[in-house]
Amino acid sequence: MSEQNEAASHATTPDAGGSGFRPDSVAAVPLAVIAEELGVAVSEDVEEGSVTGISLNSRTVQPGDIYMALPGATRHGADFVAQAIASGAVAVVTDDAGARQLALSGEQPVPVLVVDEPRTVVGRLAGLIYQSQPDEGGHPTLFGVTGTNGKTTTTYFINSLLRALGKTPGLIGTIEILAGGEAIPSLLTTPESTEVHGLLALMREKGLEAASMEVSSHAISYHRVDGVMFDVAGFTNLTQDHLDLHGSMEEYFNTKAELFTADRARQAVVTIDDGWGRQLARRAGIPVATLAVTSDDFDADWRVASAVARGLGTEFEVRHRDGGVLRVHTGLPGDFNVANAALATVMVAASGVDLGTLQAALDKHDPFTVAVPGRMQLISTAPAAVVDFAHNPDALARALKAVRSPEEGSRVIVVFGATGQRDQGKRPTMGAIAARLADVVIVSDDDPHDEDAAAIRAEVLAGAHAAVAKEGLTSTIIESYPRDAAIRLAVETATEKDTILVAGRGHEVWQEVKGVNLALDDRVELRDALTSRGFSVSPDQRIES
Repeated sequence: MSEQNEAASHATTPDAGGSGFRPDSVAAVPLAVIAEELGVAVSEDVEEGSVTGISLNSRTVQPGDIYMALPGATRHGADFVAQAIASGAVAVVTDDAGARQLALSGEQPVPVLVVDEPRTVVGRLAGLIYQSQPDEGGHPTLFGVTGTNGKTTTTYFINSLLRALGKTPGLIGTIEILAGGEAIPSLLTTPESTEVHGLLALMREKGLEAASMEVSSHAISYHRVDGVMFDVAGFTNLTQDHLDLHGSMEEYFNTKAELFTADRARQAVVTIDDGWGRQLARRAGIPVATLAVTSDDFDADWRVASAVARGLGTEFEVRHRDGGVLRVHTGLPGDFNVANAALATVMVAASGVDLGTLQAALDKHDPFTVAVPGRMQLISTAPAAVVDFAHNPDALARALKAVRSPEEGSRVIVVFGATGQRDQGKRPTMGAIAARLADVVIVSDDDPHDEDAAAIRAEVLAGAHAAVAKEGLTSTIIESYPRDAAIRLAVETATEKDTILVAGRGHEVWQEVKGVNLALDDRVELRDALTSRGFSVSPDQRIES
């Protein structure tokens, strides 16, 4: 299903038309102004109209909205115009095909504005209608984080540090959306551009001072952040993922790099531990501060140093080339969380917060020990049991290395799978990584979608068995499904000295199998299995129902 199809919008953004995704008060924008913005001739009916909202989905249209009738993979948005008008749409923007369809159907009781590529104007119109980032200011300082791994944790870290500084921040991300009230569950890494601009306007209306947002390659490719200006853009890393969409790592990188241009961001912080980061720092069209976390081989504006373990986490320093030093701690395990915390720190510093104020907040509140749902989330300590979203080769390797205990006789038991209809090339690679870095590898199902689950498991298992045979590994490889059974098997296999990592789904609470969403939360299943065996589980894990 195309992500540009209205049917997809119905499925992925069920509350997109509600007050949670747009401000309560919107000043009416004359339809003639919108027509002028689009370069469309102004007719008499256009001159008389005005607009107070915008929607891509006819089922979320509110009175006064302009309805964007976009082409999709199987249906055209023009098919839903009658429903949009019945809900109060005062105008329609569509392409030539949509206009012809409406002319043939006779469904034109409202003005129809025709443009060549309506998808490319949605963000611009949403920003104009909602005045999400007005030129005169008064809107939240906006942080955008992109990269393959670490986006979610880094945005949570930024949000937590902003709170430590006494600010009231918003959050737009994979897990949830925070706009000053209760959390809104999120089913897309970045919502559609209509909702992004509506949320930014809502945050401004509620007086929020800052916001952080995950910016995926899908969001850039599908125009979800069009018309959005980030005050500080951040880059984590780039590793194999989403090649089903981009085709190659070069195209994946080029898409990410679009965020680091003058029409999308004012300045950037780029982690340069990999070659992609260094290439991005060189070609970015905006001022860039570079951050080195794991390498001393090249120059950087900021550098992580003096890292020492403290409990499960790490204490370290972030040093500026001019001599400034920040002492930082994260309670989350893994070198990658040092990188996430360092990036969050430098991004907030880049927004204009002086180092003394920043250090005081870091010392008083320990903001990087915040729980991030489904990201290295600790479920128990004996055995150590962790749920993580690691769903690609690099993330899985990092997670397995992070949970390895130095205690003699301790084993790592991993449960994971691979997503159906996504980047098939990474499946055997992930199997091989698990075989190298875990003692017991339990291959199960992730979200098969419409693909055969057994065939997906077979590709992962092939990579694991090949690595064992070729490299003389001693890891045990097991196939177990469904996923809840695999999690129970991991717990039955474990002793108190072992570590269990359940990887790939993180915070997700539904598993899609042949078009059916099955209730499945790795954290719930893991807690239940541990409790059944008499193991103690950690309290306050923030498991969503």
